[in-house]
Amino acid sequence: MPGEGMVEMMKDEYRVVYERDETGWWTARVPEVRGCHTQGRTVDEAHRRIREALGLFIDDANAVTLHDQVKLPGNAKKMIHEYVTLRQQAEIEARRALQAGQSAVKLLQSPPLKMSGRDAADLLGISHQRVHQLARANEARSRRHPSRRQPRRGHKQNVV
Repeated sequence: MPGEGMVEMMKDEYRVVYERDETGWWTARVPEVRGCHTQGRTVDEAHRRIREALGLFIDDANAVTLHDQVKLPGNAKKMIHEYVTLRQQAEIEARRALQAGQSAVKLLQSPPLKMSGRDAADLLGISHQRVHQLARANEARSRRHPSRRQPRRGHKQNVV
């Protein structure tokens, strides 16, 4: 009996709006489906329950995609946006630091320097285990990209 006269056409996607009510519970509603709402003590609980509520109105609620929109006060939105932005920047910088670390280890451990892992670690301010990890990552990258390998002894490489 789901959907009988209540929803004209089933869609593939629905928007779900979550709001904190005056009692502290989170309400979840699907604006496109009149009467489809539920609540939970947490957003996660309300999220789990809204699909069940939607199932009362459409045939296959498990097959649709739900797009969550959590309504928060302006200061919370601002802090979340700031955190997400900084986290993305930190991930970019972490990748750059990884690449720089790999390059530094490769340089320090290759001729003419041929430094030990412990000496390289002391210079870089990291553990000798981390130096070993970076060196292994360099080796793995060389195996994946053979064109970056150094020429074997006794072979000359032509530069065009």
